[in-house]
Amino acid sequence: MVEDQAQAYMSNCLRIAVESKARAMEEAAQWKRKYEFECLQNGAEEAGGLSANYRTSSSGSDFNSVPDVAIVQGHHSHEQHLGCSEGPGISSCDIFKNGMCSSESNNLDGRGLLYQKVLFNLAWGCDGIKDQHAKHDIVSCERGDIRTDIRRSKQIILEWKSAPRSVAIFMKPNSPHVQALCKEMVKWLKEDKGMNVFLEPDVRKELLDESNTYTFVQTWKTGEDIKTLHCKVDLVITLGGDGTVLWAASKFKGPVPPVVSFAMGSLGFMTPFKSDCFKECLRNVIKGPWPITLRHRLCCRIVRAADCQESTNCRKILEDDFHLVLNEVSIDRGMSSFLTFLECYSDNSFVTYVQGDGLIISTTSGSTAYSLAAGGSMVHPQVPGILFTPICPHSLSFRPLILPEYVTLRIQVPLHSRGQAWASFDGKDRQILQAGDALECNMSEWPVPTMCEVESTCDFLHSVQECLHWNMKKIHCADNPEGQL
Repeated sequence: MVEDQAQAYMSNCLRIAVESKARAMEEAAQWKRKYEFECLQNGAEEAGGLSANYRTSSSGSDFNSVPDVAIVQGHHSHEQHLGCSEGPGISSCDIFKNGMCSSESNNLDGRGLLYQKVLFNLAWGCDGIKDQHAKHDIVSCERGDIRTDIRRSKQIILEWKSAPRSVAIFMKPNSPHVQALCKEMVKWLKEDKGMNVFLEPDVRKELLDESNTYTFVQTWKTGEDIKTLHCKVDLVITLGGDGTVLWAASKFKGPVPPVVSFAMGSLGFMTPFKSDCFKECLRNVIKGPWPITLRHRLCCRIVRAADCQESTNCRKILEDDFHLVLNEVSIDRGMSSFLTFLECYSDNSFVTYVQGDGLIISTTSGSTAYSLAAGGSMVHPQVPGILFTPICPHSLSFRPLILPEYVTLRIQVPLHSRGQAWASFDGKDRQILQAGDALECNMSEWPVPTMCEVESTCDFLHSVQECLHWNMKKIHCADNPEGQL
């Protein structure tokens, strides 16, 4: 018994040491990237190529301002930065990030020509009026009094610098109605708008089997092609429900182009547009300017206890095994008859134990999904936060939490746990967590920008009322003879 306790203690100390080393290496890598970026910026400024309002997104998990995570559509070349505008708002060419297109050979169109990505600006407005600058809650202290400025800017507005020229379409499978609409839309986008159209490989093959008129449709073949897809696509269209939006977002491990979602599924919290008037809708979106909702994603990494003990480079494990989720990551007990037992940490500070069927770590966009079914609250998608929702907890006092977006959560299976746990990322890529394994989650720097039908808050409230019939009830007949809700 004493030997087992000593061995467990030594394993725990070893794990803590390895995690500390990994954090130190992560910090060193961040400083290295910052130094390289400053050298690149200084070199461009000497050539007179950077605009005066050049901005960078904050590294790590500090996401205190929306613009720093909003602009994700830059291009990794000096020439494109020479033409950046200096108007109000923020330009899509105002940010360099790792993972952008670094090789021109990966950014060729179907004819072998270099594709120049269409850029856009983001502006902040209120009641249809654009503000000259992006305002945020700023804390000031004057004469010993603490005050926060009023947040005047509400809606984020996307304005194209030129009309988008390339579009990727993701459609709901096994639906003849969706397939028929996809064919019509592909032809219209090519013939009427002259756009390059990308489809998934299986969908393109089905179209070519039916007719050779779809030879102009492009696709991707390898994982490397998917990694650079955001460099070739200006706009993403989804035909289906929320699941189709999740599928499309999962194809982009970094920046995500603006997404137009047409409601053709069972649920539509993220699909505000009607498919029967897609031509008018796409004309307006392509013309712009148009309101968008920035839907934040979670970056999740699995840290294996065995790998960290056997390998001296735990940083490689953290980088290679990661998932970006738009809705939630759930940890459950799987087929085990034992309750899930988890340790939860926030920025390395112990939070609580989870004993029950599992735990849901959700984005605010996912607050109307699994988290809501487990008793979590509905949250506006642009509220920067992380939902912490237990699944059937053993303690009735264990209520859901909403944590700030800048924290890093670590969910760990204790070494003395009697069973394992299972992690699912947006309902797929299910992986087992053995004793000593941990799951780390923090807010990703690459949100999913979805186009709004009206504006962000109106679309959210409308979706809650339509999809959930929120607070709808029949009024008493004496007060409402017609029996309206």
